Amino acid sequence: MKVSYHGHSVVMIETGKGKIIIDPFITGNDLCDLQADEVECDVILLTHGHNDHVGDTVELAKRNNALVVAPFELATFLGWKGCDVHPMHIGGAHKFDFGQVKLTQAFHGSSYTDEESQQIIYTGMPSGILLTAEGKTIYHAGDTALFSDMKLIGEQNELEIAFLPIGDNFTMGPEDAKTAAQWLKAKVVVPIHYNTFPVIEQNPEEFVSSLKGVEGKALKPGESMKL
Repeated sequence: MKVSYHGHSVVMIETGKGKIIIDPFITGNDLCDLQADEVECDVILLTHGHNDHVGDTVELAKRNNALVVAPFELATFLGWKGCDVHPMHIGGAHKFDFGQVKLTQAFHGSSYTDEESQQIIYTGMPSGILLTAEGKTIYHAGDTALFSDMKLIGEQNELEIAFLPIGDNFTMGPEDAKTAAQWLKAKVVVPIHYNTFPVIEQNPEEFVSSLKGVEGKALKPGESMKL
């Protein structure tokens, strides 16, 4: 299994069953190394409906005939836009041919903003994602504050890698993410959701070096790890 980071919260997982991309905010993301019209994927996993996470989902899903897995209201919204969707909700798990997806809670918002009409469209509850494939479990926390049930996630799952937001302002900052890393007990912690906008500027290397008893790795956009 190969896992790569592509700026903001964009993560790609490549397994023997295909390519899975999480929160594909590519167009308009100056930190992303990808080009939306060149990305190949079989599955798109979404944590919530904010524009900087839904990103290029519709274009990618249609061009690749990719399945979109998302919280119920967001999946419904994207289904209306012509995507092939599988709706889920927090606490629920489902086994697909590429692996198992389980949604966790996340403390954040979830809505899609239509700038042209100045409308904010409700897209349900935000979530984190537990993806288990090829015997390994990956946790993508999505956008979230620190919450105590992260301890439970760490107790119930042997996490190979945890992707945690560190940007502050909209999500956990580095200090809370350090606590989350302790609770989750993942083998490796990778910071996400930082430096895309001035208000979430952080030093990922500093965050990683501050972790105690937990291995951290600050992946640059385009860098990957073998699990």
